[in-house]
Amino acid sequence: MSSDSPANRYARQIQFAPIGSEGHQSITGSRVAVLGAGALGTVAAEILARAGVGKLIIIDRDVVEWTNLQRQALYIEQDAIDGRSKADASCDRLKAINSNTELHPVVADVSSGNISDILSDVDLVIDAADNFLIRFLLNDWSLKTKTPWVHGGCVGAVGQVRLFTGVGQPCFRCLVPEPPPASAVDTCDTAGVVGSATHTVASLQSTEAIKWLSGNRQHVHTSLLSIDLWNNRFRELNISPSLSDSCPACGNDEYQFLEGDRTVQSEAAATLCGRDAVQIAGSRDAEIDLTLMAERWKNVGRVQANPFFVRLFPNDAHSLTLFRDGRVVITGTSEISVARTLYDRFVGG
Repeated sequence: MSSDSPANRYARQIQFAPIGSEGHQSITGSRVAVLGAGALGTVAAEILARAGVGKLIIIDRDVVEWTNLQRQALYIEQDAIDGRSKADASCDRLKAINSNTELHPVVADVSSGNISDILSDVDLVIDAADNFLIRFLLNDWSLKTKTPWVHGGCVGAVGQVRLFTGVGQPCFRCLVPEPPPASAVDTCDTAGVVGSATHTVASLQSTEAIKWLSGNRQHVHTSLLSIDLWNNRFRELNISPSLSDSCPACGNDEYQFLEGDRTVQSEAAATLCGRDAVQIAGSRDAEIDLTLMAERWKNVGRVQANPFFVRLFPNDAHSLTLFRDGRVVITGTSEISVARTLYDRFVGG
């Protein structure tokens, strides 16, 4: 066996008894979509490419920035200098890692109108979107198509991981029944993030994916893995299957974020006529705590606040004005994809 043969390349993985030759063949024949090419997505994609996954679809609407380099593993300084598309840059790097993996970059803003086309014919999805509304959409699509996905999230040094099978009982909406208001959720841009924490979460996500893809589904965690690396806490939180009884998604087959009246909640955005600005509707389920948001933003940039709105100037080019009903006006761009990226970074939800 030559030193550069495929068998030699994956020898240590095949030697691991639970995977073996049969499990490895299942991995190499699999198709995985990575939804988000940031801190979680780049690490998960690299692990899966090195494991020999047959096809990887990398989906992201954003470009590489300097703040990404601290934790987003596939990017180099030149990517930030050039402002390269994350999906394209990550696929270039992955091709150099494993030329046998088929790579497909997708630069798109995922919505109910295109998610089925983008994720068509995949065996599993890695959630690296860092966006609650996208997760509700992904959960609906997963249940409708019976496709598994691995949830992951990380802010600061705290993260969580769980694989959802696509058949419910429970599903993600059993865990989080409604999207939380923006003021209740920190983001990496408002609370910071430790690179080792995102790497740990992405590694756990990849492991759950490899278990599933290799046929070791009996070893997939049925609890939510919760970690706090800073305070050295590791917990498993059980999600009762009985929660599906009252779940609109897996209990009643109501895909409200995919094809129902909740689609507008995650997709309502419009360029404002005559202005270099975009308005995003955001969540309307709860009134925003403007005082809390102003406090959260104070270390991010210049903040203006009054009883009606709070405004953040994160840089010289953009501003975000957040109203109590959840609406956000982003100035400095007329591109909805750019506005959504700024919204996810500084408002979240």
